[in-house]
Amino acid sequence: MSVATIARPARLLTQQVAPVTRRQAQLTRQFLAPLGGELERYMLELRAEADQALSHISAYPLGLCTEISTEVYHLLVRRLRRPSDEVERMLLAFIRRGGIVRHVWGALRERYFQNAFQFGALYVDVSNDTVVTSKPKVEILPLADSGLRAVLDLDHFARIAQAYWDMPLYANHALPELAPLFPMVGCGAGQFGLCPACDYMIDLIISSGFAASRAWLASAPPVPPELARECLRGTAAAAHMVSGDGGRAALAACDAAAMLDARALPAWRAARVSDFKTLLAPAHVAAEPSTKYTRTGGI
Repeated sequence: MSVATIARPARLLTQQVAPVTRRQAQLTRQFLAPLGGELERYMLELRAEADQALSHISAYPLGLCTEISTEVYHLLVRRLRRPSDEVERMLLAFIRRGGIVRHVWGALRERYFQNAFQFGALYVDVSNDTVVTSKPKVEILPLADSGLRAVLDLDHFARIAQAYWDMPLYANHALPELAPLFPMVGCGAGQFGLCPACDYMIDLIISSGFAASRAWLASAPPVPPELARECLRGTAAAAHMVSGDGGRAALAACDAAAMLDARALPAWRAARVSDFKTLLAPAHVAAEPSTKYTRTGGI
């Protein structure tokens, strides 16, 4: 069995926080608690490698929790294939006994969105300094004390996003082909982005049979056409923009997506994500959370 298929929790959405069961709590006490400060040392070592790989990005590390966490995730997977450190050996033993090591995403203390890791009953944040750079790079604490919670629905996402990004969210009537997966438009201060651009939220939308997107598109105020035109100027999306149809094309796209056979959904989803990347140069609102769609989940 490969490292990548060990102890992946069943029936969870991509990057969803897994329940901390008695078994996870017991395995955490048995394998991770004895590591003490060595676990933090090890995660700081991985973060230093990630810094070397990503520090060329402008304003690094501000707003880059997705990129940093994803880079550390891949470093960890590679190292666990050939463990050479005591922390790696303990983590591998933890995983082989059923312990969860999982890249997760959610609402942190109802203030902003955050990528982190779940190690059994622990919250392990390797991008703790991406909002306030003076904070420690790594934070490890009991998951129950972290304040990380699953985003419940699109309304919950919108409440946090509008405050976090300080810009309004509208219904995406402008680009109807993308509306089933990206029903929200963030516009403001010359920035434009489609939301929610992260795997967890897209899985949540699909699991609703696209009813979540349809409800938002039918009830939220549409993005003003003149604002959309201004923000899309110079992008490939400008030629695909629809205006003045009251959202009929976007709602029809949701209905069509809901009719897709389960076997056709992965290819359809991949095509829409490809369109998203091709048509738009994502601004801040689309760059966090994920625009990479790496589908990192459990190790």
